[in-house]
Amino acid sequence: MSDNKRVKLSCYLTCITMAVTANVSPLLFVTFNESYGISFSLLGLLIVLNFTTQIIVDLVFSFFGDRLNSHIAVKLTPPLALLGLSIYALSPIIFAHNVYIGLVIGTVIASAASGLAEVLTSPLIASIPADNPDAELSKLHSVYAWGTVGVILFSTLFFVLFTTEYWYVLMALFLVIPVISTLLFVNCTLPEIKRDEGDGAGPVKSLYRHGILYICLAAIFMGGATELAMAQWASSYLEAAIGIPKAAGDIFGAALFAMMMGIGRTLYTKYGRHIELTLLLSAVGATVCYLIAALSPLPILTLIACGMTGLFSSMLWPGTLIIIQDRIKGGGVMMFALMAAGGDLGASVAPQLIGAITDLIAASSLGGDIASELGITAQALGMKAGMLISTLFPLIAIALFFYLYKTRAENKSLSVEAVTLGKTEKD
Repeated sequence: MSDNKRVKLSCYLTCITMAVTANVSPLLFVTFNESYGISFSLLGLLIVLNFTTQIIVDLVFSFFGDRLNSHIAVKLTPPLALLGLSIYALSPIIFAHNVYIGLVIGTVIASAASGLAEVLTSPLIASIPADNPDAELSKLHSVYAWGTVGVILFSTLFFVLFTTEYWYVLMALFLVIPVISTLLFVNCTLPEIKRDEGDGAGPVKSLYRHGILYICLAAIFMGGATELAMAQWASSYLEAAIGIPKAAGDIFGAALFAMMMGIGRTLYTKYGRHIELTLLLSAVGATVCYLIAALSPLPILTLIACGMTGLFSSMLWPGTLIIIQDRIKGGGVMMFALMAAGGDLGASVAPQLIGAITDLIAASSLGGDIASELGITAQALGMKAGMLISTLFPLIAIALFFYLYKTRAENKSLSVEAVTLGKTEKD
């Protein structure tokens, strides 16, 4: 196997490892709550820690990327993920008196690896000669989505056969993925990661003069929030709030969400055009899905809405990257790291918001009274309220993508280097 093929395969496996880090915890929220007495707010905090750690890595690597060895960082990513997931799996043994501590430590370490992967795998893949580099990058994003499908389906099958009591065994099985990824990088020559004019200190500062940067940062924040709020809570929401059995909720809710996300990204890779219009319509579709999921009295409609949110949210994050790459030339690693930080921030805030609202309403006497009148539990009412409030994220995204759609023919291909000199490429 050539070095380039080994690099690609290792990057793909790293994306699947990221899917494990991001998706296994939400599948176990109810289990952790019942088995270890961990509140939903603290469980939601695991998601915040996941993406906050990624944000820190994004920003550190963007500001000091020129002082760090990218090749060493790439090769350290799978072993770091292996360490984090190992601690996570061994939490009931190492931290028997407080399992949550082990979950936190494991999450932070594995999330640091995810942050490195987020910053480095895309430019690494882009540096490998290809007939269609954009398609290769889209394929990388699709691998994460399809990896999520595999993680959820495998987890569901495991839980059906062995119950959630042995969740730590499942985590141990997932360790095979970063082990293989680590071995593929051994004695492998990596391609030189391309850097452009945006990597210098002067041009980087001029990024902040682009108004479109802030619009795209807000858009990717809303996109990340829209995607992850449902991705992280679909399983627990369908089980605890709608009353759908866990296996069915995981497969037809969380797995369907990931599958539709993979289909959406794959279809755009092959047939996609007019990215601004695509994202505008996607935000509208996601808003409708959130409303149905929160308000529908029919479990089947709720389940379908949860799954279809994956289709409508699939391009909100990568699509915003396409827009900013098209409108700001020369932004470099700094620009993409800032965008990754914006997306990660949204991805951390939204799921935590649902957890906080759930606990707040479940603990209030008013919430209990309303839940009794509706014939549901206070916890279910809290989750429904959290899902309803989360509708704000795709709703705000509609306005942002409408602006980007209306201005699609204006100020395209602005050069960071040119702005540094006080002019645009048109001058």
